[in-house]
Amino acid sequence: MTLHCEMIAVTPFRQNCTLLWDDETGEAVLTDVGGDVPFVLAEVAKRGLKLTAVWLTHGHLDHAGGVVELLSQYDVPVLGPHQDDGFLLEQLPQVTAQYGFPVSPSFEPSRWLKEGDTLKVGNYAFEVLHIPGHTPGHVVFYCKDAELLIAGDVLFYETIGRTDFPRGNHADLIRNITSKLLVLPEHTTVVAGHGRTTTIGHEKRHNPFLQG
Repeated sequence: MTLHCEMIAVTPFRQNCTLLWDDETGEAVLTDVGGDVPFVLAEVAKRGLKLTAVWLTHGHLDHAGGVVELLSQYDVPVLGPHQDDGFLLEQLPQVTAQYGFPVSPSFEPSRWLKEGDTLKVGNYAFEVLHIPGHTPGHVVFYCKDAELLIAGDVLFYETIGRTDFPRGNHADLIRNITSKLLVLPEHTTVVAGHGRTTTIGHEKRHNPFLQG
């Protein structure tokens, strides 16, 4: 029994949409479907997987801009982000047009997520942690059994998420990373919203934003 994780870089922002699947059940989820939907769905199809849900860490266009297009082809629930990011999902038509992305209609997820919720892909359970700071409704997904954290745009290799967006808050972000993420086991793999993976232990020791 193995949980597989494949990062698929999408949109001009090279955002890591992540395909997670349980090879025992063949069930899969996609996180942060920002765009390039035909490419993403081809990755699902070529593995013969059954897509069961879309999970969203937050409402920025490069993470949520492809969801409505995907839903036109797959009838699956959209889980997340936290309701405090509702304003970002409402603004998707204007923001996608402004950045030259394919225009996305606004949408509401099937279910807003909150701290302590549990999501499943196949036999694997992920705990939802609410990590505001980059956006007010940002959530992350932690699987203890697979030692895996889907971190969205809060924690990256030796850096942290930007906090200069509307309703961003640097102090909130640092406090939430420190109290909720750095306490996870050090060998936990961190899949960030952009760029390479890292580990909790590496960031504790080498991330200049998290020292002291």
